[in-house]
Amino acid sequence: MLAIIADSTCDIPDELITKNGIIVIPHYIIWGDEQFRDRIDLQPEGFYQRLEVDKQRPTTAQASVTDFLEGIQKAVGLGASEALILTVSSAMSGAYQMATAAAEKADIPVKVIDSKGPTMTLGWQTLTAARARDEGATMEEIISKVSQVRERLVQIVAMETLEYLQTGGRIGDAAKWVGTLLGVKPVVSINHQTGRVEPAGLARTHTSMVKMLYKKFFDALKKGKNLHIAVLHGNALEEAQKLAEKIMAEFDPVELIINMTGPVLGINTGPGALALCGFTEE
Repeated sequence: MLAIIADSTCDIPDELITKNGIIVIPHYIIWGDEQFRDRIDLQPEGFYQRLEVDKQRPTTAQASVTDFLEGIQKAVGLGASEALILTVSSAMSGAYQMATAAAEKADIPVKVIDSKGPTMTLGWQTLTAARARDEGATMEEIISKVSQVRERLVQIVAMETLEYLQTGGRIGDAAKWVGTLLGVKPVVSINHQTGRVEPAGLARTHTSMVKMLYKKFFDALKKGKNLHIAVLHGNALEEAQKLAEKIMAEFDPVELIINMTGPVLGINTGPGALALCGFTEE
């Protein structure tokens, strides 16, 4: 049996985590003197509600080597003889390094993949791995298939303000925007070669921000059949549903997921953020 393990930034809906037998390792949110496990002690909706009113800004701490080892041990307890761990981009977090160190100490063979992105960039690769496993693929075949999906992935994120990205420390190559006029709404992309955030555009209004998000995502998407797409949001479900309805009408994807971005990533994108992440099959 091959276990599939991912860190909690994957943003895969709970029902798909359960259905695909994925083990999730939580990161931590530190809010003053309080410490929460991502999506366990602190749920996304409550996080965003507090973020809007609490003057104190939370920070994050990555899952430790011990946390990943516990995940591997859980897999062994469920009968696993090998495991594959997928993590958020190593350019954004030390999770990949922690998972790699845990793999070296594990009692079973463990491979680790740097997803080169956050949220459903990691999520789609994790689901690809779990689905390939369930179809009988070997570890090498799974790693190859995940790599093929990563090469086709597009992720664009639109935020109501640059403030959270800047203070969260995950601004990447969008740092060139620091010092720009207040009130602009940044749109960024994820470079799946470097794993870094890159600037994609600045909008003045919410409407133009959403239009820019939509256009840049579909312009960047590689041509192909069978579109898989995730619409992610920072406690802005109504906006996400509108985007999803438009996508369904125009592109008829074979799979469409709507989910709220979790607290660890939400610290960097803030309330009201929207993201599109997906790929087409070859």
